[in-house]
Amino acid sequence: MSEGTDVLEPPQATRDAARETLTSACMLDCPDGCSLEIEVERGTDGAPDRIVSIGGVRDGHPTTHGFICAKVGRFADRVDHRDRLLTPLRRIGPKGSGSFEPISWDQAIDLVTGRFREIVERWGAEAILPCNYGGSNGMLSDGLVDAAFFARLGASRLARTICAAPTGAVATAMYGKIPGVAYEDYPKARAILIWGANPKASGIHLVPYLREAKQRGAFIAVVDPVARFSDREIDLHLPVYPGADLPLALGLIHRWQRQGKLDRTFLAEHTVGAETLLEAAAAWTPERAAEAARVPLDDLLRLADSFADASPAVVRCGWGLERNRNGGQAVAAVMAIPALLGKFGVQGGGYTMSNSRASVFTPPPELEPPRHQTRIVNQSRLGAALDGELDPPIRALFVYNCNPLVTVPEQNRVLRGLEREDLFTVVSEQVMTDTALYADVVLPATTMLEHRDIRPGYGSFVIGAARPVVPPRGEARSNVATFAALGRA
Repeated sequence: MSEGTDVLEPPQATRDAARETLTSACMLDCPDGCSLEIEVERGTDGAPDRIVSIGGVRDGHPTTHGFICAKVGRFADRVDHRDRLLTPLRRIGPKGSGSFEPISWDQAIDLVTGRFREIVERWGAEAILPCNYGGSNGMLSDGLVDAAFFARLGASRLARTICAAPTGAVATAMYGKIPGVAYEDYPKARAILIWGANPKASGIHLVPYLREAKQRGAFIAVVDPVARFSDREIDLHLPVYPGADLPLALGLIHRWQRQGKLDRTFLAEHTVGAETLLEAAAAWTPERAAEAARVPLDDLLRLADSFADASPAVVRCGWGLERNRNGGQAVAAVMAIPALLGKFGVQGGGYTMSNSRASVFTPPPELEPPRHQTRIVNQSRLGAALDGELDPPIRALFVYNCNPLVTVPEQNRVLRGLEREDLFTVVSEQVMTDTALYADVVLPATTMLEHRDIRPGYGSFVIGAARPVVPPRGEARSNVATFAALGRA
C-alpha cells in the first residue's frame, strides 16, 4: 500500500453478558470507507445471533467520526429480511416466473460446472460471460478468486462501464495515479468548487469538512442541475442545464485566459497539450457559455473570479457530468481547472475525484489471477451481447454483485436476452432480484456482515478490514467460497 494510507484493523470485541460490540468496515460502493461499530446479541438455546444496532466508530478513523449513512445504519434489516435467499435454487418454471426448487450446494455446483463444460466443448469458453459490478467494493469479494476462476476458464472478459468509465479514463490520462485532496484538508481551502457530485447523498463524510471550511470563510460553489445545499451552506449554486457542463467549463476558462489569470509558468513546466484546450475555450465567451448552460452570467463571472483569486482552491469533481454524450470532454475541461490556475502544490489545493489509487493491494502469487486475452464485452452493451450480436454467442451468464436488468442500458434488450431458453444463467445474490427471476440457478450470497473482506476508501485515505459479526444466514456463501468451490469442481 502507499505511504500515508491508514490500515484499520478491527479491535477486540467488548462484551456485556449476551451482547458484544464488534467493529467492521463498510464494503459498499461509496468514497468514505467507513468503520462500523456493531452491537450483536448472541443467540441462546438455538436462536440465531441478532444485530441490535449499527453505527460509526467514534475514534480511530479519520472521517467516520461516529456517524454513518441511513442505508448502512439499517443494514441489519437486510441481513435478516424475509426475502433473504437461504439455499441454492433451481428453476422449475418459465424464466421470470419465480418458480424454483431448493437444491443442495453439491447439486448446484455440479449443475453449473456440468453446463459450463458442455458450453466450452461446443462453443468455446468465450461463450461464458461473467457480469459483476459494485454490489461489493471488497477486494476479496470482487476481483480475486472470481477473477482467477474466469481467467482459468478462458471466459469472455467484462468491461465494467456502468459508472466512472469516462471519468476514470480522463483522470488517468491527465494526472496518472496521483491521489487527490484528502477530506481532512478541505477546511484549509479558501475556495471549493463541487461539480457533478452530491456529498449529501454519497460521500457524506465530506460535508462536515465543508461546513468547517465555510466557517473559516471559504467560498463554496456547486455546479449541479438540482439545488442540494441551502444558501447558508454554500455561496453560489449554478443550476447547469443537463449536458451543458462542457460549455460552462469552457466559459470559465475563456474568462481566465482573457484576464491573464492562467498560471503560465505551471503550464509550461508541468503540462502538455494545454493550447488545444485553450483554443477550444476561445470560442466560448462567458456570455455564450452562460446562455448554453442556462445560468446567470453574473453567477458564472462570480465563480470564475472567486475561484481564480483564492488559494488554496480545490475542485471536487464527481461522476454526474460524465453521463452525457460529451461527458468525457466535460470532465477533462473541469479536471483541467486546477492545472490551468496552478492550484497544485499547497495543502487543500488541487482536485478530488477518486483516491482509489492511493492504496495498492498486492495479493500473494498463488492468488494472482492469471492473465488471459479473451474478448472484452462492454457492460453497457450487455443487451446487444445477449441479443445475438456476438460470435460465438453468449451461452452462459454468471451474475454476481449486480442486478443488470435494472441497471444496464437498453433494458428491453437485456430482458430479451435473459428470457432466452438457450442462455444458461447463474445468479449469486442475497435476495431474489429482478435478474435472479430469470436465472436457471440461484446461489445464496452472504452480506458484508457475514464474511471477511478488505476495502480501500476512494475518498478517505483508509483501508478497512471487515469481519463476520454474525454467522451466514442459511446456506449463504461468500464469493470467495462460491468461486473456490466452482474452481475445485
